[in-house]
Amino acid sequence: MKAYQHILAAGLLGAATLAQAQVDQVKVWAAACANCHGTNGHAQPGMEALAGKDKDEILQKLLDFKNGRKPATLMHQLAKGYTDDELRAISAYFAAQKKQ
Repeated sequence: MKAYQHILAAGLLGAATLAQAQVDQVKVWAAACANCHGTNGHAQPGMEALAGKDKDEILQKLLDFKNGRKPATLMHQLAKGYTDDELRAISAYFAAQKKQ
């Protein structure tokens, strides 16, 4: 019985470590947006703030940029660098941030 508990504990620790690594990766992706949209999506006046926006709305805009349905000077190029799942994770990250 003890061996089973050690295996279970190791599995839970591994899962927690993987989950943290995924969160850290999303933060790295989101940091690329800070130049225009501010740290954690808290933009300066004149730029679109992303913090606290609806994740589906953010995702739709990103997909529209990626697929050329929404014109842009830079965003279409940036969005093409991510998979749809990565864009989904980035959208969820910004939606979870508190508005200022």
